[in-house]
Order: sequence, then C-alpha cells, then structure tokens
Amino acid sequence: MKRFILNEAPDKNGAVRLEGDDYHYLVRVRRLAAGEYFPALLPSGEEALIQVRSVEGGTLTGSVKPDDTARGLSGAAANVSVILFQALPKGEKMDVIVRQAAEGALAEIVPFIAEFSIPKIKGDGERGRHSSGAGAKKNSRWERIIKEARQQSGSPVATVVRPPESMDGLFAYWEELKRERPKILGLLFHHLPLAHLPLHSYLAGDPETVVLAVGPEGGFSPAEVSRFLAAGFKAVTIGDTILRTETAALYATAAIRIILLERNSWEIKINQAGNG
Repeated sequence: MKRFILNEAPDKNGAVRLEGDDYHYLVRVRRLAAGEYFPALLPSGEEALIQVRSVEGGTLTGSVKPDDTARGLSGAAANVSVILFQALPKGEKMDVIVRQAAEGALAEIVPFIAEFSIPKIKGDGERGRHSSGAGAKKNSRWERIIKEARQQSGSPVATVVRPPESMDGLFAYWEELKRERPKILGLLFHHLPLAHLPLHSYLAGDPETVVLAVGPEGGFSPAEVSRFLAAGFKAVTIGDTILRTETAALYATAAIRIILLERNSWEIKINQAGNG
C-alpha cells in the first residue's frame, strides 16, 4: 500500500500542512481533494491516516485520524534488517540500485570503491572520503529517490545511503557491524561457483542482520574475494548467468527477501523432514 512520508510530525492538535513538492504530489499527481484520506508514515515510524481538510493556495491542510495514530509498524519490526554493500557502478546505475533497494525495504546501502570500479575517490585509506560538493548532490538525489520509491512501494523501512567508502573503510564498517550485531550474516554474491551451501542453508541460521556484497561491472578481483571470505562472508552463486551489477543487486536482494518472508513455511518442512 502506498504511504506518504511526512518529513515533520503533526502539531499538538494533529494538524499537518504541506506545500511545494508534497502539495504537487498529493493534489496534482494523486488528485486528492478535501474530505479524502491518505495513509502516511510519521517521522516516529508510526502509521497514520490523514484526512484532507483543504487544498487552497498551494497548501494542503489535513489532520490525523485519531484512531489510527498508534497502530505502529509491528509487521515491519519483525523483519530481518538487510544491508547492501554495493560497489559503485558507472553512470547513473547507482540511482537504479538505490531505487530498487528502497522498494525492497533494505535498511542501508553502503557504496564502495572496488578495484574494478570506474568511479574513483581520493584518499583510498580513509573512511567515506569523496568530493564534498559532488557527494552532497548525490546524497540529496539519492534521498529524493528513496522517498519517491518508498511512497510508491509503501515500504515502511527508512532506507539510508551511507557516504561512499574505500575498501578499507568498508571492512572497518563491517567490523563495527559485527561488534554491534552478533547475529549477522555476510553474503558475497559472485559469478563463479564458490558457494559451499545453498542460500536457504545460510539464512536458516536465524540471522537478525544480513549484509550482501555486490561487485562492480568487472566483478570482484581475486584479492577482494579472498578478503571478503577472510572477513567472514559466505560466498553465494545464484544461477549460471553473469548479471549486470544493477541486476545482480536486485536479484540478490529479491532472493533474500523472498526466502526470509517465506521462512516459516520452509523451516516447517525442513523440521518435518528431519523428524521423519
């Protein structure tokens, strides 16, 4: 279900006031009129139903329907957190990856510079080092893409794009995640048959966070593969075709999300087979 994302919380009386792009989207694109309702996500993460009171002078005013302010997102809270480590691709492909990741309810996207990445950043040994002007523009554009994707898909997850990392910075962040989240699983998606177990087997370990790493157009170098495996990532190969990097990110994300969403059904079958 589509949900509009409110950047500011309603006032103490439950009133909202929307102008500019938000007004254009709700009134011109979705053609909402006074008296109609639309579902929204509050900055707190709660769901709310907003009734449109007026759409005059380029301003939409509305109010939160009282019975819907405290429903929360209990379903989303139970989901496993999925993080994408994405090697920066060339051109505008990262925009596509960000949009698809937001639609797929990923928690974080961590761009990084791999050996075969065409975009480069200075200071390879430093965390998140990039041109401040270009980086600010990219982050602003990605934030806009995420908002549009979440409103279109209804994703309750506030997807975050981190600043681009060097390889050293990426593995430093991976170590931070491991310290903070003991039940974490790292998956390295690779076009060569390096995997020892199927994806279901890795996900059957009941992880609370899954981190998937996808390479650039040229794939990962042998040295990078060795480094990921030494850091605790598990190699996964899906299918027998070589995918574009933006397709691989979507493919891998979709596979993980579907398996996790259907976990109850396939875990029951595995348990029944084991007891039989």
